[in-house]
Amino acid sequence: MPSTARLLPGAPVAEAVLADVTARAARLRERGITPSLATILVGDDDASAGYIRIKQRQAADLGFDSPHRHLPAATTQDELLRVIAEFNADKAVHGVLIQYPIPAHLDYDAALLTLDPDKDVDGMHPLNMGRLALGMPGPLPCTPAGIEALLAHYEIPVAGREVVILGRGATLGRPLAMLLAQKRPTANAAVTVVHTGVADWPRYTQRADILVAAAGVPGIIRPEHVKPGAVVIGAGVRYEGRRLLPDVDESCAEVAGAITPRVGGVGPTTVAMLFRNVIEAAERAN
Repeated sequence: MPSTARLLPGAPVAEAVLADVTARAARLRERGITPSLATILVGDDDASAGYIRIKQRQAADLGFDSPHRHLPAATTQDELLRVIAEFNADKAVHGVLIQYPIPAHLDYDAALLTLDPDKDVDGMHPLNMGRLALGMPGPLPCTPAGIEALLAHYEIPVAGREVVILGRGATLGRPLAMLLAQKRPTANAAVTVVHTGVADWPRYTQRADILVAAAGVPGIIRPEHVKPGAVVIGAGVRYEGRRLLPDVDESCAEVAGAITPRVGGVGPTTVAMLFRNVIEAAERAN
């Protein structure tokens, strides 16, 4: 990558978060409590199965239990809800992950509503989104929390600065806006959310001190959309087969002051935040 920008890889951030998780897990095990992340996979999507394997390997590395239920693609809604209810009732399970997407005949939102909000490690249950909006403690959506942690790790000032998020999705753009506007040393920003339905969206991105691309449109952010010296966080991606297509064109590194790499930016921090949510759920439960 031809670059004048400082690179902001996610791996060192994830390592720091997971080191903290490891220490907290050890303290729980001293009390006879093993943190546990339960996973549910419906169907045989290769990518989804791969994501589950990554999470199970990480759980094993951290000394977590990781009970798993793999349901056939023809599973009914009632069968899925019964599995969720079993994990809800199991006091040894502290976090539950329903791998998304699920087969089209199933209602993911209805399934999520039946999940115990305190075991929702994705932070996407409506109760947890409400907690976020009100600044109450609870599981945080993993990618937004990972972006805040990445900015803090690299000591990038956020308070009082202008953050522009291109993308308004429920998993990233909207919760990130709420998170970075909260009154904390690692947040407290002036946040603008814009999207591709706004014809002149570059007018907003060009003034951002911190620009977060979360549109899911490959290459949408180009150098002319970036304020010289700005911090650019690439969070939106699409896949073409196994090829990752990020929102941020690599040439933006010639204009930005700091930028996440094409691969290995917010991905590692997202997984780390998932396990931070699990350890916090285990601590709350005990």
